[in-house]
Amino acid sequence: MNRALTVDDLVLAGIALAAGLLLAFLSRGLLRWLAKHAKRTRWSGDDVIVDALRTVIPWAAIAGGASAAAAVLPLTKTVQHHTNQCLQVLLIFAVTVSAARVIAGLVQSVTQSRSGVAGSATIFVNITRVLVLAIGFLVVLQTLGISIAPLLTALGVGGLAVALALQDTLANLFAGIHILASKTVQPGDYIQLSSGEEGYVVDINWRQTTVRQLSNNLVVIPNGELAKANMTNYTRPEQRLTILVQVGVSYDSDLDHVERVTTEVIGETMRDIAGAVPEHEPAIRFHTFGDSRIGFTVILGVGEFSDQFRIKHEFIKRLHRRYREEGIRIPAPARTVALQQGTVVIPHQRTAEDVPVPD
Repeated sequence: MNRALTVDDLVLAGIALAAGLLLAFLSRGLLRWLAKHAKRTRWSGDDVIVDALRTVIPWAAIAGGASAAAAVLPLTKTVQHHTNQCLQVLLIFAVTVSAARVIAGLVQSVTQSRSGVAGSATIFVNITRVLVLAIGFLVVLQTLGISIAPLLTALGVGGLAVALALQDTLANLFAGIHILASKTVQPGDYIQLSSGEEGYVVDINWRQTTVRQLSNNLVVIPNGELAKANMTNYTRPEQRLTILVQVGVSYDSDLDHVERVTTEVIGETMRDIAGAVPEHEPAIRFHTFGDSRIGFTVILGVGEFSDQFRIKHEFIKRLHRRYREEGIRIPAPARTVALQQGTVVIPHQRTAEDVPVPD
């Protein structure tokens, strides 16, 4: 100490520290009030920003009060330097954590707004959070006077060894980034792989893609396998799609009458059933002279993939009831089996009397 500690020094330091605590308390109350108003807006980004500020500003106020208290006290230059360094590290840590939370939250908000149904792409969120925390760690080392150049060199050399050891993991990581960047698959899409797996994409993280089947089971697919697989995306480029229903009527039916009745049933189904497309133009195409019927295809419009089962169910019920009312017959399949009469030669079986007795 350059001089002796007095009561006035303690009073001033206490006032500075109390002012910092009071400012932290008031700012936290103000930010809580702002958070309530931010929840009323449509944009979710303001919620993330206010939530992060609720961490940064109170800690910054406390660090400022502690720094002012330390400046008032008669400390040596060494102690003063170490105290300031500790406060700087505390402030940098709070800012880094808050920045990681804000940026990761904004990235998640953007991915959700572009992904559609309950989008979740944690691969971008996790990468963003790790990068921000790593930058904050390097800033802390630089603040403490530790040179980061040797550390970066060591990380570069060690990164090569890690890359060789984690080839599959890195392949899945970059495959996931490529999938999301190319927008071939996004969370919320309904996909079907050539290997048979199908369902809604729930999440794409740094290693794997999670798909929820219609039975609510989760299928986990490595990103590398997903990138190489033949895949059908039923959500892109448009979520609406058409489905085909095969129907057949007897040969004695009036096809114009059949077409008119079927068109009316299609229109009723498209208007009444949830998930159907009301503006869908009814489409019927006769295509086959079958063994016992004339076959045709009915084309229905559905809003998204899982709606097709309910719409098919209702359409077939209504069509069957309407055909019975109109006297239109749907024949059962018939098969004619022709028996060709011929001669079957049965080989003669040798008996004990036919066996020659040796002399």
